[in-house]
Amino acid sequence: MREKKDHFLLLYEPVHQSFERFCKARAYGQMPFRDLMQETILIAYDKLYQVKDPDKFLYFLFGIATRVVANIKRKVKYTDLSEVAEHNLIDLPYANRKTEIDFLYQALALLPADQRDALVYFEIVGLTVREIAGYQHKTEEAVRQSLSRGRQKLCTILKNNVDTRNSIP
Repeated sequence: MREKKDHFLLLYEPVHQSFERFCKARAYGQMPFRDLMQETILIAYDKLYQVKDPDKFLYFLFGIATRVVANIKRKVKYTDLSEVAEHNLIDLPYANRKTEIDFLYQALALLPADQRDALVYFEIVGLTVREIAGYQHKTEEAVRQSLSRGRQKLCTILKNNVDTRNSIP
């Protein structure tokens, strides 16, 4: 038992920050990101025997977290987004920064899944295009295309959102 715990911690500690950033972006509007992290870690600990390559442990966590969010989406018919959003954001001293993060996560949630995931993996988690391609079983060019299209749509969504807020009396 102690050996399993030590092995899990040895795999988890180097990827903790990347995993936390992924959960913050992926859980937005669905559930508090800490709940997603905890549930994913519990499942990963139970299924640790399935990890054949320690270098792919982070991808193992991503897969579990993605399935947890998908299960929540299927179960929840109605979510009070304002209540969930309170738990997803970092407690920053400046209200403007918090609002900007909120708008970014809302805009990310509107993107198609492949574009959103590519942007989250690349921009928030910090994976390389090659790593994302390997994880998603796509070519590097397909990942670059998803990133490019996702950025364009994200800019459009954010620009429209700013225009809408500025036109309200």
